[in-house]
Amino acid sequence: MCGIVGVIGVKNANQEIFDSLTYLQHRGQDAAGIVTSDGHEFYLRKSNGLVREVLRSRHMLHLRGHMGIGHVRYPTAGSSGRSEAQPLYVNSPYGIVLAHNGNLINVSELKTVICQTDLRHLNTKSDSELILNVLARELAVFQEKSLTPEQIFQAVSKVHKRCEGAYAVVSLINGQGLLAFRDPHGIRPVCYGVKQTPEGPAYMVASESVALNALGYKLCDDIKPGEAIFIDMNGKFHRQQCANNTSYSPCLFEYVYLARPDSMIDKISVYKVRLKLGDYLAKKIQQSWPYHKIDVVMPIPDTSRVAAYALALHLNLKYREGLFKNHYIGRTFIMPGQLERKSSVRKKLNAIDLEFRGKNVLLVDDSIVRGTTSKEIIQMAREAGAKKVFFASAAPKVCYPNVYGIDMPAANELVAHQRSTAEICQVIQADDLIFQDLDDLVLAVREGNTEITRFEDSVFTGEYITGDVTTEYLTALSEKRNDAKRQREMIENKKMQLDLYNEDD
Repeated sequence: MCGIVGVIGVKNANQEIFDSLTYLQHRGQDAAGIVTSDGHEFYLRKSNGLVREVLRSRHMLHLRGHMGIGHVRYPTAGSSGRSEAQPLYVNSPYGIVLAHNGNLINVSELKTVICQTDLRHLNTKSDSELILNVLARELAVFQEKSLTPEQIFQAVSKVHKRCEGAYAVVSLINGQGLLAFRDPHGIRPVCYGVKQTPEGPAYMVASESVALNALGYKLCDDIKPGEAIFIDMNGKFHRQQCANNTSYSPCLFEYVYLARPDSMIDKISVYKVRLKLGDYLAKKIQQSWPYHKIDVVMPIPDTSRVAAYALALHLNLKYREGLFKNHYIGRTFIMPGQLERKSSVRKKLNAIDLEFRGKNVLLVDDSIVRGTTSKEIIQMAREAGAKKVFFASAAPKVCYPNVYGIDMPAANELVAHQRSTAEICQVIQADDLIFQDLDDLVLAVREGNTEITRFEDSVFTGEYITGDVTTEYLTALSEKRNDAKRQREMIENKKMQLDLYNEDD
């Protein structure tokens, strides 16, 4: 889960990209970066940290030009070092910068071919650099000073043939224009919009529509699976399907947790999906828990708020905000170590005793992943005086790791993996527990766009839509995501950050 943005045709691209990235900050808090161009040179600033920390006034003054791309990152299976921050750059051919959201499956094979056959050098552990080098290699075939849109789309079609997995990509090709494309399954989201300026039409590409809306762009469309768009230096828009076999299969977890509720993804309102999830969960509670006396419904902020409100309304129960969030603490889902996750929950949330004292409380969360946060919050509710604490998940059981760009842990770290609902309830120490049904989640999302017949639902089903995820791959991924290893990496990264603390970069 990362956030990408690209703009072309605006007077000061740096400010447009900065503002857009702040609207996409929820998609990555590990690193941020911007590259701009005046049509001749690239100007880059990237580092670890939040957007406002990485991009100071002195950096913004340096980022000149009328087009550019930006990225907010959270680390997946690779390192979270500063060298992994995006956008990434390669000087040949033309000079290309690229930002990517997603995760490739065939990394080992690609590395071998890129290094031994294409004779290109890799400087990071990032799979985004693999996509960048594949694109560069396919563009180099033409050996022309000025590329046509058809040649660029041919190169993208070769990228689709060589790269397997999930990828939403935005790229600047020096002297040519802005390119964006999406994998043949459309797993990770990306959309584009346009606005009129005194100089002519300006275009923006972004992971979520909220970035476009906030900056006055009219949402035109989502980039379809396998499709690419290209805006040349004259502001002319080009669009083409670049893959032979496509399936419209966006990630279900975007609607559950990842995306902002005020975004539209693949013509589906995230807000409306979450309302429906509350309705469907309420119906299941009516059928499954007729014997429970619930006094009040409370969301675990922030992503469960919409579903919890709809649930309370449907059940004619009081809705209360009993937990308040410190927004200066990052998402615990993203934090790399189990110890850091546990210690951060109480820093992030504070319970209002009077809302809990003497009541049977139904806590609603968007999902349960490791169960660590859920257990801590339930304990907080009891300490605040709750008589009973029931727990509801707006998503089905998360039983399997994600391989397409969401850093879900290894299967044995997922609390729902090979456990019944009763066993999970015991682990998190709730008085009772209920999960959304997968069929209801699919129905809630499909109501917004009936053209989509299948979703990427591997975290719930263990079925990987690209069809190339082997047991060996999952075992290797599990090792990379091992909490102990990541804890060591986190310590090393903190040491590196301390070494760089006084560097004026």
